[in-house]
Amino acid sequence: MKHIILIEDLDETRAWLENLLKAAFDGAMVTAVSTVSKAMGALGRCTFDLAIIDLSLPDGSGIEILKKIQQTSPETVSVVATIFDDDKHLFSALRAGAQGYLLKDQPEEQLLTLFKGLEHGSVPFSPSVARRILRHISHQNNEMADVDVLTERQKEVLALIAKGVNRNEVARLLGLSLIHICRCRRRGKA
Repeated sequence: MKHIILIEDLDETRAWLENLLKAAFDGAMVTAVSTVSKAMGALGRCTFDLAIIDLSLPDGSGIEILKKIQQTSPETVSVVATIFDDDKHLFSALRAGAQGYLLKDQPEEQLLTLFKGLEHGSVPFSPSVARRILRHISHQNNEMADVDVLTERQKEVLALIAKGVNRNEVARLLGLSLIHICRCRRRGKA
């Protein structure tokens, strides 16, 4: 994670997240912007390894940025960093291409650990968000008993990720290839 874009409109929060990212990724170059339009301009000029995206921006939504990255640079890891801890924001972000969802009110050490885990294949979800996804899937399964939303294997993968196990370890524990795990995650199924 050498080239990072950080999209956050609040100056103090942007500086705090930038410092966390630099602590997590030694030698990383962080491009910090405060609006959707500035983010779109930066994304048009550079390719980033990692994008940290706030959802509520003065000139639009981080969802627009997630969609743009998904279309033009799908290899960029897109992670939402937000205060919104509700299903509407969470699932909109995941559908738009977010590969992680972090709540800014977590302890700094926990955020730093989640950022550092990206280098080892961990999927960065705040614990309460991972539990919310599992509850949602469980609820969907109860409502749609005739339709299998996820396979048992996909549920096993998601349960391990919710516990903080990184992709490499999930693959080892379940005897899967990393390609399978990445495909599940990209489809929004794990």
